[in-house]
This record gives sequence, structure tokens and C-alpha cells, in this order.
Amino acid sequence: MAVPGHDERFRRWRERRSAWLQAKAPWVHEYPYPDTDVSTVAAAYVRDEVLVSEAHHAEGLNIVSGLGHRRSAIETRDVAPGFRMLKTSGLDAWTAARRLRDNVGRTPGAVVSLNHVYMSSPWDMGGPHGDPSAAEPVTLHAPAASGVRVAILDTGVWSESPLPAGSYTAGPGDFETEIDINADGVIDSDVGHANFIAGVVLNRTGNARVRIVKLLTTLGLCTDVELANTLLALDDVDIVNLSLGGFTADDQPAPVVQMALESVLAGQDRVVVAAAGNDGQTGRPFWPAAFSTAGQAWSDQVLAVAAHDGNGVCEWSNTGPWVTLSAPGQDVASTYIVHNPAFATGWATWSGTSFAAPHVVAAIADQLGGCGSVTAAADQVRKNASQQMYGTFPGLP
Repeated sequence: MAVPGHDERFRRWRERRSAWLQAKAPWVHEYPYPDTDVSTVAAAYVRDEVLVSEAHHAEGLNIVSGLGHRRSAIETRDVAPGFRMLKTSGLDAWTAARRLRDNVGRTPGAVVSLNHVYMSSPWDMGGPHGDPSAAEPVTLHAPAASGVRVAILDTGVWSESPLPAGSYTAGPGDFETEIDINADGVIDSDVGHANFIAGVVLNRTGNARVRIVKLLTTLGLCTDVELANTLLALDDVDIVNLSLGGFTADDQPAPVVQMALESVLAGQDRVVVAAAGNDGQTGRPFWPAAFSTAGQAWSDQVLAVAAHDGNGVCEWSNTGPWVTLSAPGQDVASTYIVHNPAFATGWATWSGTSFAAPHVVAAIADQLGGCGSVTAAADQVRKNASQQMYGTFPGLP
């Protein structure tokens, strides 16, 4: 059933987001999805570059030069294990990727890819459902000395926050140091996104040790390559929270991210909990959450989380057969940033699948003691979610 005003809100949001990207991140290109309607979201990728497997590097050079680019002007470098980047000014990356795929005769996405851009999922880039608002404090549990090791790959952490400094760990490079603010005083960045997610985990469970790893820029952006390399660098982790994602130009999984997830998950007692995104899309795979049904041996170690409002799945939440379960994502209260005058105490309510995902992280952490392994705890959370439906999706209350 169509929701009155739904398509028009998304049309306006798409226009705002495109303008925002052009102004703030001109290195990002948006590829319109075929047969675009008013509510379909474009895929985003890095301008002027493609990723190729090492085995097809020479063919990639031939394709790029065949599009009119001098060999001496084509930058090539290793960017992740088994992958090289080809980059040159003015490159039609999507045409280059398609021609190389046709040339090597492989399954789309298996050999060559655009370097897609993923985004965090708050209001700025995730959908038309509202800014964070000031809120009353909620209870936070102290970190557990021997609890589940949770890595939040996100923006950096902002130190001026009600999130206690001793409740998480972060390296020197994992902190944010500046806030981008519009002329009207509105925060125009994702500073506080990681703080908020960590607060949700610590509000919901006393069995977690939270580590915040800076992956996203202050504006909430990262690339396939950056996501893959950050995943590969993880160690001593049980649950990875990914409150970020995006679409690909052909709806196929990015091979460099698939390689990294396989390295992190295959044969490991470990799970990834990924937000389903806030684009209001139905059916279209949103990555990396959609790896939950990508047919890999480790796919069931990826949980894709949609957002519900206590009654049904939120209209702005992405949905599809790849969604594992839903969790509370509307008007979630947590730790934000201290920013006068609107957030003098630093507490806020915010909406998004970004904040549904850590509910699931906390639920898995709580189940670990009775299940014996992280993957078994995740299976138990799936089972518990099946006892209550939000629309057509199982969910945690």
C-alpha cells in the first residue's frame, strides 16, 4: 500500500542528497539506477577509477587506454590483497568496468568493480525521517571486563559526549577533531554517529567491550577499498557493527568487500551485524547487509537489520528477502555530542537502521553466556526474533 507523500519526500531527499554530495564530496559520482522512479536511489562510486583483480591488470590497462586515455596518464597501484586500482582523469568508470567484464567473460562483479561509496545512515544521507533531537539521559552499563568484543566501524568518536571515556576503547586516529556546521548553525556532518551507536550497545547490554574504529569520514563516507582494508585489519573481535552501506550500480556485491568479509568470517566464531539502510527501497540489495543471502558459506554470519517503530517496519527502512530481522530504530535515545545550544547535555533521540543494528549486537552479546559461541548466540537471536513480527519481518522488541 502506498504511503501518502512517501514518494514525494524521497524525491526531495534524493535531490538534497545529490546537491550535498556535489558540494561536500565532488569525488563521488552517482550512477542513476535503470528505469529510475521517484523513490529509487542512485549508486555512488569514486570518480575516475576502477578496481581489477591482479590477474586482469593488463587487460584493464588495455580497456582504459582504449577509451582514449594515454597509458602514461593511467595511475595503477595495489589497494587490497589481490586487487589493483586503475585511475585517470575523466575516466568513464562504469563503461570501463562493463567492457572489462565482457572481455574476460566472467560473472559480473567477479573480476572488476567500481570503487563504490558507502554512507552512514542518519538523516543527512539516509532518508527523510528527521534530525537528532535533544533527549533525557538513558542508563549505560559499565563495560564488561571479559565481555563480548564489539568493534564499531564508523565515524570517529567525539570526546565531548556523555559517552564515558572508560566505556570504550579507541586508537589515537579513531577520534574526530572537528564539526562541519552550516551557516545556519545546523551540524552538517556525521560527528556523533559512532558515539550514538556505542551508547545503544551499552544501554542494552552489560556484556560488551566496545571498540570504536574510525572508517567513515566526518561526513559519513567510505569506499569499498577502505571498508575492505579496515575489515582485514581487525583482530580480537567477536561482533562487527556496520551501520553503513550503499547500493552498487549493477546490484552485484563488490568483490573486494566480499574478499574481506570472507577473510574475517570464514571458519571464525564471529558475526557481522549490518544496517539495512534508510532509503525506503524494497527488494534491492543494500551492501554489505545483503551479504546475508549472497550464497557464501559464511553468509549466515551476516545479519541484516531493518528498523521498526514498535508496530511495523519504518517506511524509510530498506527491506527485501536479504533482511534477517528488524529492531527498534525510530526515536532511539542514546549518547550524542555536547553541542550548544541544541545538545547542551549531549543526549539525543535519532532514527535509522544505524541504530537498530546495535540493538541486535547487544542481543547477541546477552545470549553468549547460554550459547557457548558467538554464531550460536546469533542463531538464538534469530530464533527469538521469530516469535514476534513487525509487518512481514521478525523482530526484537
